[in-house]
Amino acid sequence: MPGRLRPAAAGGRSGPAREGGRGGPRAPGTGQTGGVSDEALSGTGPGVRFTAADEEKRRGVRRMKTIATGLLAFASVVFALATWAKAAGAGSWAGYVAAAAEAGMVGALADWFAVTALFRRPFGLPIPHTAIIPTKKDVFGKSLGDFVGDNFLAGHVVRGRLAALGIARRVGEWLAAPGSAERVTREASAALRGVLAVLRDDDVQAVVGEAVTRRAQATSVAEPMGRMLGKVVADGGHHGVVDLIAVRAHDWLTENHLEVVHRVTEKTPGWTPKFLDNQVGERVYRELMRFVTDIRDDPGHAARGAIDNFLADFATELQHDPETIARVEHAKADLLARPEVKDLIASTWAAVRTLVLTAAEDEDSELRRRIRDGVRSFGERLATDPKLQTKVDGWLQDAAQYMVDTYREEITSLISETVAGWDAADASRKIEANVGRDLQFIRINGTVVGALAGLLIHTVAVVLGG
Repeated sequence: MPGRLRPAAAGGRSGPAREGGRGGPRAPGTGQTGGVSDEALSGTGPGVRFTAADEEKRRGVRRMKTIATGLLAFASVVFALATWAKAAGAGSWAGYVAAAAEAGMVGALADWFAVTALFRRPFGLPIPHTAIIPTKKDVFGKSLGDFVGDNFLAGHVVRGRLAALGIARRVGEWLAAPGSAERVTREASAALRGVLAVLRDDDVQAVVGEAVTRRAQATSVAEPMGRMLGKVVADGGHHGVVDLIAVRAHDWLTENHLEVVHRVTEKTPGWTPKFLDNQVGERVYRELMRFVTDIRDDPGHAARGAIDNFLADFATELQHDPETIARVEHAKADLLARPEVKDLIASTWAAVRTLVLTAAEDEDSELRRRIRDGVRSFGERLATDPKLQTKVDGWLQDAAQYMVDTYREEITSLISETVAGWDAADASRKIEANVGRDLQFIRINGTVVGALAGLLIHTVAVVLGG
């Protein structure tokens, strides 16, 4: 009596399915599958999942096995009776019936062997090229992965399918439909709120600060400042600033008369008379007031011209003088390193975050209104503009082709590795549960066709033999 042939260790290594039971091999068509009880089919091996639908299919397989085996038994009984009748001299008809029954038995047994050999070793015997599914499981998985990759994940197949679908037009029509823009806006707002909720302020501030600092350090500010200042001076745009400074200086001197005099007298020698110090202080104050008043009231004052010349020269130096440019860049670096700049970035992010959150939660906010209008407008254009549709479809096709060209091996390996991870015996039972019922029709057809063929052969033999 043959012993059990066990599959390789769980994890997908191919091997013959376990055969036979304690009492020896089972007859073909019984309710036991390769020595594993029917109840065992409801279990799961590594990577293989059995469902209630599989259990129902398995019951259907058992019913068809019973029918096919019953037909074999019927042919065997008919053969025995016809042979007995022929030996008893019942007539020539018995020979025809015996020949048909005999051929039906042969056909039934041959097809039983063929169907059984797909899933296990018939009677547990180590017959070559049997238990095909358990022993060739990994090869089948690799072939299936290659088939999917070559026929479904090919670039031209994906592009052709996407082109036939007209995704851009369909998306445009959906976006333009009533309620769609509102739904997109609502979902986008929820996603935005979710993103802002999970982001840590410290992390964002660090990223933004680093990006701003790196960008500012990599960008020269002296030359752009020089060009802007030169343009402002050429257009006279600085005159308003000079006027404002002159007015403010005049007002400050008016309000701080005694303070100015006091500051001047503090710098005089200690041996000078006090009244003389006050006279000097008053004289300095009056000269300052006269000078500032003249600048304020006289647009053509020489000091204004000197300021114009200074600013024009400075604008030129900012653009062309290496020393001036270096000093400005150094000052920029010092400014970026100050903690006040980091605090400004932090406060700016906090303000922006609060503003965006508030706008995202308010259905009537300007942000959500603009998003709705933008989505609806884009949808209407996408639904009616063939050029835009072609462009968007092209982007989608390019993206899809890139994905399948880049990740085809990873996708197909998912199939082959999944199949390789299945337990061989469980994979065989899973497949048999899904296709075994149809395979039992092969046994039934083999019995019927074999009987007809046997009857035909016997008839021809009788006719030719006279």
